[in-house]
Amino acid sequence: MHRYNYPLHILHGNYMKLLKRTLIAVAAGVAILGGLAACSPLGTLNALSPGSALRTSAAVPYGSNPRHKLDIYTPQKAAANAPVVVFFMGGNWVKGERDDFAFVGRALASRGYVVVIPDYRLYPEVKYPDFLDDSAQAVAWTAREIAGFGGDPKRLYVMGHSAGAYNAAMVALDPRYLAKHGMKASALRGWIGLAGPYDFLPIENTSTRPVFHFPNTPVDSQPINHVSGESPRALLIAASTDALVNPVRNTGGLANKLRANNVFVKEIYYARVNHVTLVGSLAAPLRVLAPTLDDIDAFIKSDAGRDTARDTLRNTAQ
Repeated sequence: MHRYNYPLHILHGNYMKLLKRTLIAVAAGVAILGGLAACSPLGTLNALSPGSALRTSAAVPYGSNPRHKLDIYTPQKAAANAPVVVFFMGGNWVKGERDDFAFVGRALASRGYVVVIPDYRLYPEVKYPDFLDDSAQAVAWTAREIAGFGGDPKRLYVMGHSAGAYNAAMVALDPRYLAKHGMKASALRGWIGLAGPYDFLPIENTSTRPVFHFPNTPVDSQPINHVSGESPRALLIAASTDALVNPVRNTGGLANKLRANNVFVKEIYYARVNHVTLVGSLAAPLRVLAPTLDDIDAFIKSDAGRDTARDTLRNTAQ
């Protein structure tokens, strides 16, 4: 893997704008938009992502705040006690709506998983660590209630992209957040991070600084500082040329720390995606860019690498 000269940058305040612009450009480039050009970019991806074989439960409350809502995507013919994935969206902790990421729910549900996509409170309504409390609360709600939607709480994974990968990492690695809701991190079968910022001090991006109380950002805000021998197994995926979240320092650094603590981790880098098209490659029209869905599917089907006969992932650049 190449070394990079650019400094670490976590996502700026225009994350959602960049995400929409990039995904619509790629979608147009592969000639899939057709008559849906009038739709919003993420709406277009959602419209072009198959969902006819799914059942969706929308705006289910997991707490008392207006942002404490989640959507659940369930395969129409799901196997009994299907694995469960809680997905946290990105947006630099300042933007994001769960509806924009329906394509993620549909993609994972198409492989037989029950998928939960929660909203969480954003800056300036809250700062660190309140959005992590929300994330843990959504996971705890899922553990209690998901059996009623066909999911198996004993096969529970957390996953996220960008800022959402940070949330997933902190819920998985820092036991304090789940403990507030009577859970242990050991209740997770594993966690999945896509292009996450896991080690980003000092904060360079001005729009992110107030979210983390700059210049007094706590050291324990960094996921890499919570790795232990008890950490859940992980799948870490990044774009090899990610110019927003340095993959060497973040994905590579966290993977090395997990291995040093004898925690199972799979680490994969894709060459044909960037920071935003990495999550976009989960959408049906953009899967030609990277085997993201296949690799996530393989990780979960192998029980986070416990079933070595089904462990088809490689620590590699693709």
